[in-house]
Amino acid sequence: MKMIIVYLTCANEEEALRISEALLDKKLVACAKKLPINSSFWWEGKKDTASEILVLLETVEDKFEAIEAEVKVHHSYETPMLFAVSVLRTTEKVKKWLREELN
Repeated sequence: MKMIIVYLTCANEEEALRISEALLDKKLVACAKKLPINSSFWWEGKKDTASEILVLLETVEDKFEAIEAEVKVHHSYETPMLFAVSVLRTTEKVKKWLREELN
């Protein structure tokens, strides 16, 4: 059971909450943290900016594909920014919590 942190940007708080709740309800993530951010990016050949909500999802690697499928159902973006990073180390209590909550 390899812990990962999944990053997802959402258009607004409502979308972030809807997706977070769907992922939590399906036991695909153990925790969803939502933070307001200001993004600058390239889209369709043009530089753009947007106020967004960054959702940090605490989960395990084998749940990523199911998370991706669920995000596609609920997300308003044509190309949601969704990616995962591996957690190199964590405490035994966090590992236990993940096992208990995601089974």
